[in-house]
Amino acid sequence: MAGGSRGSAAEEKAASRGQSDANRKLKYISLAVLVVQNASLILSIRYVRTLPGDHFFTTSAVVMAEVLKVATCLLIILLQKRFSVRETVSFLLDCVVFQYSDTLKMAVPSLIYTLQNNLQYIAISNLPAASFQVTYQLKILTTALFSVLMLRKSLSRVQWVSLLLLFAGVAIVQVQQEANKEASGRDSSQQNYLVGLAAVVVSCLSSGFAGVYFEKILKGSAASVWVRNVQLGVFGTALGALALWWHDGAAVARRGLLHGYTGTVWFVICNQAFGGLLVAVVVKYADNILKGFATSFSIIVSTVMSVYLFAFHVDLLFTAGAGLVIGAVYMYSLPRSAGGGGGTPFLGPSASSASSSSSSSSSAAAAAAEQQAGISVEMEAFLPKQGRQTPPAWAWLCRRLRRCPAPRVTPFGGALLTNGRRDRKWFPARI
Repeated sequence: MAGGSRGSAAEEKAASRGQSDANRKLKYISLAVLVVQNASLILSIRYVRTLPGDHFFTTSAVVMAEVLKVATCLLIILLQKRFSVRETVSFLLDCVVFQYSDTLKMAVPSLIYTLQNNLQYIAISNLPAASFQVTYQLKILTTALFSVLMLRKSLSRVQWVSLLLLFAGVAIVQVQQEANKEASGRDSSQQNYLVGLAAVVVSCLSSGFAGVYFEKILKGSAASVWVRNVQLGVFGTALGALALWWHDGAAVARRGLLHGYTGTVWFVICNQAFGGLLVAVVVKYADNILKGFATSFSIIVSTVMSVYLFAFHVDLLFTAGAGLVIGAVYMYSLPRSAGGGGGTPFLGPSASSASSSSSSSSSAAAAAAEQQAGISVEMEAFLPKQGRQTPPAWAWLCRRLRRCPAPRVTPFGGALLTNGRRDRKWFPARI
């Protein structure tokens, strides 16, 4: 009997060791996927925009990316509905068409995301890939500021210091790029440094605001992220088509929508369309520290590849600025210690009074429960909702009748009470 208990304990220990090894491998794979996705998107866009000959229309690439993103989300929803086309169509009509007021909320972030995607092409076309990768990390600063102002989130002292280091590193890189531009006045006819810098700054501002606004909408509703992406894609496709007609309408009518498209261009479009969805899935196995490492490594990979692909020159100033940005990204992604090692958090204008009433024991219990569940806050929106809330009409009727009979859906579309009476007015088919 003792030998059997020892054998079962050994088997459980071996199984737990195998599970931990599998999780470790998944984390490494997640890190590699994040690094490749972050670095390949910037490098590929820079590569296709610097090739000789006729270039593709960037506005058409934005539209095609939105179409692919919507198609992917529809396929995921169809998979969740077990390939039931009728149920999927009914679900989409209810979420997108019938709840039009909820869908209209996505018009604002969709407009901003469409603007951001177009600005990203403009910025990469006028800035070196490594400089864009470093400067684009300003979106962490803008996202943090909008989170404090709009969501009343708190930032620790370490995070505020990391934001200052991030700004200093980006400023150093821009000083270095300005010095190199004045020293060598080549490619001035094809690239405009000020236009690229203005595009990346506006893109960072729009990215921060749209991200926080989208997070606020997600927290205020029960819709899944896939439905939200469909709503975003509908507006994004329409707005992208409008920008295509406004900016390149005559050229597209003359040359065609897919003018200049090659295999590399399709790779860029697919990377841009599936990149965000891929990161959303990968986040399940990666934490904030791993995402910080991925961003830091992607900056290093973009810099090294730019040296070989685009003859990018790395000097001491760029190394110092990029080092500050990499360190700031890592510091910002560090979790707060439960014992207050991260310092007293700096709060927004009205968040200090609200957070002072929360005790440390409740926050520690919430953190422990979240860690035990193994699901990050960011992934909760991607998981299917468990259970359904009781409709208000049903709760009101139960209070009025002083009893709660269980409704049973009938073939007639109504609900059958325990006493056999069917009432279509109070009990719709969808309960």
